[in-house]
Amino acid sequence: MKTLIITYYWPPSGGPGVQRWLKFVKYFKDFGIEPVVFAPKNPSYPLFDESLCTEVPEGVTIVKHPIFEPYGFSKFFSRKETKTISKGIIAGKEKQSFMQKLLLYVRGNFFIPDARKFWIKPSVRFLRAYIAEHNIETIITTGPPHSLHLIGKRLRQDLQIKWIADFRDPWTTIGYHDKLKLTKRSFQKHKLLEKQVLQAADHIVVTSFTTEKEFKQITDKPIAVITNGYDIEMTSEVPLDTKFTISHIGSLLSGRNPENLWKALFELTEENKGFAEMFQLQLVGAISDDVLDSIEGVGLSSFLSIKGYVSHEEAISLQKSSQVLLLVEIDSEETKCIIPGKLFEYMVSGRPIFALGPKNADISKLISETNSGYFFEYEEYDKLKSQLKLYFKLFQEEKLMSQVSGIEKYSRRELTKRMAQLIKEVSI
Repeated sequence: MKTLIITYYWPPSGGPGVQRWLKFVKYFKDFGIEPVVFAPKNPSYPLFDESLCTEVPEGVTIVKHPIFEPYGFSKFFSRKETKTISKGIIAGKEKQSFMQKLLLYVRGNFFIPDARKFWIKPSVRFLRAYIAEHNIETIITTGPPHSLHLIGKRLRQDLQIKWIADFRDPWTTIGYHDKLKLTKRSFQKHKLLEKQVLQAADHIVVTSFTTEKEFKQITDKPIAVITNGYDIEMTSEVPLDTKFTISHIGSLLSGRNPENLWKALFELTEENKGFAEMFQLQLVGAISDDVLDSIEGVGLSSFLSIKGYVSHEEAISLQKSSQVLLLVEIDSEETKCIIPGKLFEYMVSGRPIFALGPKNADISKLISETNSGYFFEYEEYDKLKSQLKLYFKLFQEEKLMSQVSGIEKYSRRELTKRMAQLIKEVSI
């Protein structure tokens, strides 16, 4: 069954956006789906990871079409600010420069739903002919960027082809949406487009239970929850760090700044000489200045190791070598639904997870269900500090390990099986 996947992120793109559909494509043929990938020919990816190109299965058809992106022009005004915003790192309001405020306003109000909107019309024109010529039976759009769903909407309308809209993140309730300085009119336009997409798709796929609940209030179209997951990565055995290394893998945006955690870690270095000698805070990926300022402000700079962006393969190795894996989500109602793909990679790494986020976050349910670590709300200072003490005690006794169970259903292969079944059901 030929299925066209319309995605912005595809190797050599790095970062989390590329992982979900790269892995689905990897296993689709095992379940009777022949994927055809449609991606931009000349994208402005904020991150690159050439190693991911080796994971694209041989024989998969990749169709690329040119895209115009306004980020090229904005770089003339401020290359640094443009690159920072494109990575999703937005400073707090009090620290935003005039140029960042201007770029956010322009991005939010002139490029709706996003800066990839100019790919919609040329893609629709090209794909109308391509779909007919190559007997495509189903199309899938995946966002963000949510402008890709508008490609699906037009094709569904013009060709009466079956269409599945996959939301890796929510649309109008995503954490950064309120930072785009939207006017009332712009916000209403986002809401209208969101509703139109949700009502026009034949089936909707989301990655979290909270997003499913939110979308059910907007549409009566069927919604499936197919989370992100883990793959069995073929990496060599990695020895554990000899230091008590707590690692965060991935971007730490301004909102992901657990100041109580930094404070608790510093107090432990003051109270326990052994902790101070062995502790290391390792941050892998892009880090906002707000987070770095907070870490420096409490006195943790001397314990900090910054790796920057690394390949996915190296990220997996760093997860396996760390003593504890840190997961931080923004402390807001809007981010309860976020279940990052790295959570599942953390689970299968064999290392205990230490997570922080908003009350009733979906990630807390998954961590509890799989016994893969502990989840704390930002304000639970005493509890999180006590757990850090316990983890360090177990580290000293060489007993610190993960007791994870029941994660098999989150393997990429099992999730692909579910997605393939859904495609076949929708296509009937």
